[in-house]
Amino acid sequence: MSERIARLVDEQLSAGVDTLVPREGLIEKLANSEKTGVPLRIKLGIDPSAPHLTLGHSVPLRKMRQFQDLGHTGVLIVGDFTRRIGDPSGRSSTRGLMSEAEIKKNIETYQEQAYKILDPERTEVRYNSEWLSVLSLEDIIGLTSKYTVARMLERDDFAKRYSEGLPISVLEFLYPLTQAYDSVAIQADVELGGADQLFNLLVGRDIQREYGQQAQIVLTVPLLVGLDGERAMSQTTGNYVGLSESASEMYGKVLSIPDALIEGYFHFLTDIESSTISDLAPRDAKRLLARTLVGMYHSEEDATDSEEEFDRIHIRHERPTDVAQVSLDRALLNESGSIWVIDLLEASKLVSSRGEGKRLIKQGGVKINDERVASPDVDIPFAPPLLLQVGKRAFVELI
Repeated sequence: MSERIARLVDEQLSAGVDTLVPREGLIEKLANSEKTGVPLRIKLGIDPSAPHLTLGHSVPLRKMRQFQDLGHTGVLIVGDFTRRIGDPSGRSSTRGLMSEAEIKKNIETYQEQAYKILDPERTEVRYNSEWLSVLSLEDIIGLTSKYTVARMLERDDFAKRYSEGLPISVLEFLYPLTQAYDSVAIQADVELGGADQLFNLLVGRDIQREYGQQAQIVLTVPLLVGLDGERAMSQTTGNYVGLSESASEMYGKVLSIPDALIEGYFHFLTDIESSTISDLAPRDAKRLLARTLVGMYHSEEDATDSEEEFDRIHIRHERPTDVAQVSLDRALLNESGSIWVIDLLEASKLVSSRGEGKRLIKQGGVKINDERVASPDVDIPFAPPLLLQVGKRAFVELI
């Protein structure tokens, strides 16, 4: 049995993994689970900093699904309490806190998005406020007594900031400890996370031992590089693809990735073998990737429609098939029947501010009736309908 399980770990569960600690421990836990019939509890924490789960989140979620397909239980923990602390992992300063209302708004659709990947029948969705919000001061003092400042300063970002004389709040030391306590509360056997979470996950092993539990296995996956080809995918930087975005938006965004990301995206986000794409030109490989991902998170029909719509707009330069219409307030027109282009943009609701409208025009990102707007200072003769395009995929018809 051990050899078979070892092959399972080496060939499947550790595929695409950045760190597995310890390998032998995972083999032992899997063997014991098979012997007793008790599923392992596979933990993954989700930070509710923004409303979308992204393709970056899908990497550990897909790993959790592998465990579920083997009969184990995925425990998805939404960090509604720990987000009020703020995790500074990989940052050079204290992270801003979020209000309870902001967090609640972001997590409204998390479960629906996660179930695009996870098996609902083998998933527990938990909110860590369930156990963290009821801890007494005595409980918290007891938790902090189980880890030293010296050990905490071994974390790279803390060590760097300490050496540079930058502030580290005591509050930030609580984040790894409360995340570790999540593992105690749900009795995690395995914890998944991104590579930037390695220290926190290892703290979980130590804290579980302190509470008399067997230490969890730590399994981290690489951070998915975002659409800019430079930084990890993040909604903060805007270089992301959301799992709940429309099929056409997802298709177009995937096509925009730098060529250097193609192989990694296929490897981490799909089940397509690298040999399938080895002879494809980058353009064809991206189209296959975009169709595949839209098919996974929407439907095959949506993938076909999205590709056709993309070709219609960006290759054949035809009008989109489904464009929202906005009735323009005629009071915005001047005596000659024209309208300042910034007022037009603001009326379309495709920009959030006049400043954004000016910036987009200067970047060449605004077209009217397929003609690029060259300056933010022009007046546009209003002869409806006007087809307004902002960026590559946002259209409105003004009537």
